[in-house]
Amino acid sequence: MSVTVRVPAKVNVQLAVGAARPDGFHDLANVFLAVGLYDEVTVTPADELRVTCTGPDADQVPLDRTNLAARAAEALAERYGRTPAVHIHIAKDIPVAGGMAGGSADGAGALVACDALWGTGASREELLDICAELGSDVPFSLVGGAALGTGRGEKLRPLEVDGTFHWVFAMADRGLSTPAVFREFDRLGEGVDIPAPVASQELLDALAKGDPDALAATVSNDLEPAALSLFPGLADTLAAGRAAGALAALVSGSGPTTAFLAREADSAAKVAETLRASGTCRTVRTAAGPAPGATVVPGA
Repeated sequence: MSVTVRVPAKVNVQLAVGAARPDGFHDLANVFLAVGLYDEVTVTPADELRVTCTGPDADQVPLDRTNLAARAAEALAERYGRTPAVHIHIAKDIPVAGGMAGGSADGAGALVACDALWGTGASREELLDICAELGSDVPFSLVGGAALGTGRGEKLRPLEVDGTFHWVFAMADRGLSTPAVFREFDRLGEGVDIPAPVASQELLDALAKGDPDALAATVSNDLEPAALSLFPGLADTLAAGRAAGALAALVSGSGPTTAFLAREADSAAKVAETLRASGTCRTVRTAAGPAPGATVVPGA
């Protein structure tokens, strides 16, 4: 017997970042939107815990106990007095080290899959609690849709979204470390009075109305200057997407993936085609959101 869970990528349509806290984290106002790029996580009973991975950039995915999928299985097993003896296979389609929460998605997927495989019957609140222990983005990977994350991003409030938003994602030719981007954010902010992060009401209204033009006028990412400081070439990708007709262009999360909002699917395809030919990125994908969170695939 095995259980497969499909889990989405995310884009941050707003990422407001506060000053570093004493614990080293930062308070956030993080508006997540799940998009239709998915990893599939399959768990099967085994003699011991092991992780395998296939798909684009699979060679960059850690297969030891540092993998969030492995840590999720261990965390759930510990709570229920089990041995985490499962084979976790990740069919990877979310970009690796791209600021789209691929690792977090795998953690949420493994957690839901192990819960179903073992019949632990954990409540949603308990699963979200484990997710928050695993990482700031993991709870959203579980719930999907759209949500405002506060605290360090793990405290979620679901958001209403009317309609569909069309996105183009340009993958860079190398990754960016999230801790390194936050360190650069802190360096750039030395001596600056950084305000407490607050979600933009105009942005939340744009999501609720399904208005891509209004959303384009309000998207923002406080980590973008830090990502550009560490990876200046991303500016060329952002410029190419804007020139191709994207309504908005921004670094996704801590990067280095760049995200471009389009008015509809046809214009997203045109932006993607232009970006592919621009020579400023490695690969290009299109996806729409919101997308559902971690979901068991029937009969998989």
